[in-house]
Amino acid sequence: MRLNSGKRSINTITVIFLILMMCVPLSGIRAQHSVENESNSRKPWTRWWWMGNAVDSIGIRYNLEMLAKAGIGGVEITPIYGVKGQEGNTIPYLSDEWIAMLNFTLKIADSLHMGVDMTLGTGWPYGGPQVEPEFAARKLIGVKTILDKGQSFKAAVGDSVEKGRPMKLLGIYAYGKSGSYIDLTSEIKNSKLKFKAKKEAYVLYKVYEALTGQQVKRAAPGSEGYTVDHYSKAALEDYVEPFDEAFSKLDGSLRSVFNDSYEVYGTDFTPLFLTEFEKRRGYDLKPHLNIIFEKRDDPESNRILGDYRETISDLLLEEFDRPWTAWANEHQLKSRLQAHGSPGNLIDLYAAADIPECETFGSMPYDIPGLRREAANIRPGDADPAMLKFSSSAAHISGKPLVSSETFTWLREHFMTALSQCKPEVEDLFLNGINHVFLHGSTYSPPSAQWPGWKFYASVNFNYNNSIWEHADGLFSYIENCQQYLQQGTPDNEVLLYYPVYDTWNSFLKGNTFFQFKIHSLDEWLLDTSFYTINRALMDEGYGVDFISDRFTQTLRFENDRILTPGGEYQAMVIPACQYIPLETLQKLLELKSQGARIIFKDYPGSVPGFHDYKVREGKLKELLKDLKVSGDPIASLKNNAIYGEPMVQSGLKFIRRDLDGEKIYFIVNHTGINVEEVTLKEKVSYVSIYDPLTGKEGQAMVIENGGGTTLKLNIAPGESYFLKTSERPVAATWAYAEANDYDFYSLDGPWKLQFRTGGPDLPPNAELDTLKTWTLVNKEAESFSGMVEYTTTIDLPESAPLWELDLGIVRESAKVWINGKYAGMLWSVPFRLKTDLFKKGVNEVKIQIVNLPANRIRALELRGEEWKIFHEINMVNKDYQKFDAAPWDLTPSGLLGPVVVKPLKRSY
Repeated sequence: MRLNSGKRSINTITVIFLILMMCVPLSGIRAQHSVENESNSRKPWTRWWWMGNAVDSIGIRYNLEMLAKAGIGGVEITPIYGVKGQEGNTIPYLSDEWIAMLNFTLKIADSLHMGVDMTLGTGWPYGGPQVEPEFAARKLIGVKTILDKGQSFKAAVGDSVEKGRPMKLLGIYAYGKSGSYIDLTSEIKNSKLKFKAKKEAYVLYKVYEALTGQQVKRAAPGSEGYTVDHYSKAALEDYVEPFDEAFSKLDGSLRSVFNDSYEVYGTDFTPLFLTEFEKRRGYDLKPHLNIIFEKRDDPESNRILGDYRETISDLLLEEFDRPWTAWANEHQLKSRLQAHGSPGNLIDLYAAADIPECETFGSMPYDIPGLRREAANIRPGDADPAMLKFSSSAAHISGKPLVSSETFTWLREHFMTALSQCKPEVEDLFLNGINHVFLHGSTYSPPSAQWPGWKFYASVNFNYNNSIWEHADGLFSYIENCQQYLQQGTPDNEVLLYYPVYDTWNSFLKGNTFFQFKIHSLDEWLLDTSFYTINRALMDEGYGVDFISDRFTQTLRFENDRILTPGGEYQAMVIPACQYIPLETLQKLLELKSQGARIIFKDYPGSVPGFHDYKVREGKLKELLKDLKVSGDPIASLKNNAIYGEPMVQSGLKFIRRDLDGEKIYFIVNHTGINVEEVTLKEKVSYVSIYDPLTGKEGQAMVIENGGGTTLKLNIAPGESYFLKTSERPVAATWAYAEANDYDFYSLDGPWKLQFRTGGPDLPPNAELDTLKTWTLVNKEAESFSGMVEYTTTIDLPESAPLWELDLGIVRESAKVWINGKYAGMLWSVPFRLKTDLFKKGVNEVKIQIVNLPANRIRALELRGEEWKIFHEINMVNKDYQKFDAAPWDLTPSGLLGPVVVKPLKRSY
């Protein structure tokens, strides 16, 4: 084990740090942290990129204060590559000075009631200078020699070198044309082998284990090195040694350690693999290695491939992920894991962590009117509900209360993401079980850095240098309001859906032993499956669904008419059509079924997976299937068993439901293009309260009995969302039902006075508009302006009303509104409307502060030839990973575009 842990001499930064440390309120910090750990998880957290570890105490304090002020609950420290010109300020990772900065971060975060996580390394995946070659990621290599009958082989045999990397000889094996096998390894004498193909032709394979050679991606300076072997507990224990020492020096408390998405490539071997394979799969792999190397595509060969892939999955889970969580827990830390991309069963791997974490990447399509999705600015998204559910299902069935997400990665092109475009994306996460959002992300940027500050190449970059930061607290408050409900109670899904991973493992898959279950290649392993089709059908019928693996199936119990997992209870379990199912899984399912559990098979499984004694096991499986009745239509079977979905989905609404001591919490969202005026719940309840997470308003719903269910009045416009909570008792206030007539409105036609308040590069002169238009047309200086502009006008209303609706029309990009000098609210999402009682009969003054995107400012900066892309390694790329260049962009519309109207509202119920 080795580590670059050099130290810098004491300098001005260190002196400032020591002075500021004396100013931090220390009393009660540790106790406060433990108390706040639960409540601050309701707020959004953010990945916090430390570029080159060029951080100091002034910048740390300033960045954290800005994040906390905006509503961020915690940070995850991820050191990466550096900034040009900052090489002298680089702090070696895990050095005493680095630990001092981490301790300072912990103390400042505690004083701000924030939490701190950190990745266990720099960049990703795990690796670095402490990874010696013996503990680095490995692969299996076979070097082929063909011998005709009667031909002799005489050559030096031993360790070798591939692309400058050593290869260790494991053995040499002969495979006869008739199917015979000879282990020639013991025949090697003095590094030489003599062999004659006397009886038949042979193929000889010299088999080596070799390093993949993969290095840590985006590593911090001095932290470059090999990726660690993820199938070896010994390699993990060696890897964490520097953290054992470093964490012993912490003055405060980290909450958790993080492991990013599995981007360890081509590693299909570990030194103990052959031994583990035989122990786990019941036969020696060496007589079949020729099948692996030759990539044969036939049923028996694919069974061997399946055994190989299952062994990789077992080792990743049992020799790395579970021991990693155990190590974290021994240090009083939680573990947070992104399992996607792993070469294994995602359900088991996610469940190995205290906090499973999924990821969204790119932009998803929505039918919401006014939600812009310009093709030039987007990267198609991967937030398929089924993919998201692997992480939340793992949490639900294992009893983990938090499910996190890496959120908004590559949501739009740099400088092109509006807050309004974030809302439906994060809602889809909530709807699929995520309740602990991590932004991707915020880059540490010192206060002295010139605009646009330090930037990470794949993030929206939620920080104070981004003009949308002015109103970002609106988005963060919305996320917090949602998560305070979504972290209450327990998941309340009706159906378990068995995930038949062996259908993938026992497929050819181009003959690769190493197959990754990646979010970017769902067509390879997910989309064209019965599992995926049934999941979609169940969700379309309004069923809540969680996935379950073979391992967790073995933990199931049946009690009180419910199927129980370690973390929850379900009314039924559905088995999709599958070719392969382990004999033990089928036996367990039939045992539960015999006890009365509703176990619904769509079709008969075809066979058992794997190679060892498969014909014997297949015979036992067929014997078990003799008395099994299959459904053919699982949804019809569910309904025949009086298990129904939520009828609200028929109107296009999406939902997720939780149980809180018998009361139900619903999160409902309208991502369609039409208004929905009623919501129907499948259960009959006495009272339902409505909560608007956008405004914080709450009230009792008007409930209409409808036979066995409950219908309530609630007008949900496209883009809107609400929480519903059932109860046996009403809340104090009733929901403020009000509606407007489409023909009854008043236009705010202007003139509008414009004052450029904050932003840059410079403040343009004030202006007056007779007609609303993009402020880029107001004057030349306004073309490149990014920031906040104040619009003021008056309107003479000829009538009074108890409530009014103000509709701003098109807003580029977010707004705060004052009416007659009083604050009316923030509008940052579609639809840009608010209800208010601040309008009066007569003359009313309306003031609207609009914030735009930073796109025009960065465009102007590049047109002037001013270089801001000053980062090492990947520097800045666009959404297509090409060189970033904003100079060719068209001007982005900015400001209040309208039309702006105000409508009197009348109580409707």
